[in-house]
Amino acid sequence: MPDFPWDSLAAARARAAEHAGGVVDLSIGTPVDDTPAVLTEALAAAGNAPGYPTALGTAELRRAAAGWLARRLGVQLADPLGADPSVIPTVGSKELVALLPTMLGLHEGTVLLPEVAYPTYEVGAVVAGLDVVRADTPPAEPGNAVLVWLNSPGNPHGRVLGDDELRAWVAWGREHGVPVVADECYVELGWDVVPRSVLHPEIAGPDHTGLLAVHSLSKQSTAAGYRGGLLSGDPALVRRVWEVRRHLGLLVPGPVQAAMAAALADDGHVEAQRERYRSRRERLVAAVRATGARIDHSEAGLYLWVTRDEDCWTTIDWLAGLGIVAAPGSFYGPAGARHVRMALTATDERIDAAVQRLTD
Repeated sequence: MPDFPWDSLAAARARAAEHAGGVVDLSIGTPVDDTPAVLTEALAAAGNAPGYPTALGTAELRRAAAGWLARRLGVQLADPLGADPSVIPTVGSKELVALLPTMLGLHEGTVLLPEVAYPTYEVGAVVAGLDVVRADTPPAEPGNAVLVWLNSPGNPHGRVLGDDELRAWVAWGREHGVPVVADECYVELGWDVVPRSVLHPEIAGPDHTGLLAVHSLSKQSTAAGYRGGLLSGDPALVRRVWEVRRHLGLLVPGPVQAAMAAALADDGHVEAQRERYRSRRERLVAAVRATGARIDHSEAGLYLWVTRDEDCWTTIDWLAGLGIVAAPGSFYGPAGARHVRMALTATDERIDAAVQRLTD
């Protein structure tokens, strides 16, 4: 297994902690605002749960998920309540990302993932005994590729794939019989552009053959502690994952499924949280640019992809001297070695503290 990347930030955290105003930790995208009442009330109401939940998910949850996908993303699922499921709940999205190659029965070959990518894509390949190749465009030859990961909006850099880029991957995957999986956990958080789902009919065509999409309530519903995620798309692939999950007992607790259903049926709390993040983003963007640093991509999601055109660890040390902790871009692959990732997931008070330190 690779080293756990955040362990290497210990020295930077220690230096930042020496600041008189305390640490401003922008290194991890953990929500800090209260979970909305629409979730907490649904969770409490479903608290009497003596029986086991199903891996398939309740009909209420699958109906709400299909409604959310249609209403917010323009995605029409194939019979979400049918015998061959086109959507199932997952225990958050990280465990799904880490276990998906294994649950799809992939034991030999190569996983394609973005040049700059969430580390768990590689971890999932390692766990399954697969190799990894980084590629932002479809390769001329498939080689021994068995799975493609897309991430739009991207973590860490907030890059959004355009329609033509998505269509190219969909066509390539179908031509070579390679499943294409899009991690769309930040899809509700577009700032400069409106992200498009790989399952949208203008991308996927009339059906979802060979395609999967991953979604999460962690960021859009401020519910990371609930561990509520979704897998949707090609019923044949979803069924394969569901069959393994029920054998392994990878079950989303019943009260959490009730909270997820309530959240997916309510757009108001998502819009309110978007506005909180939008305000924090505007303030932090202005402060970062005032230092002379550059922000690349970052048109969506919860992070700023910042560079001073130097090694990322030099930037990390500079920020630590201001009492600010960020994530070095090298965590996300060699192509990130001259950037740092700054998260918007801090309280207004801590964001304001970071702004003051960057602009003093």
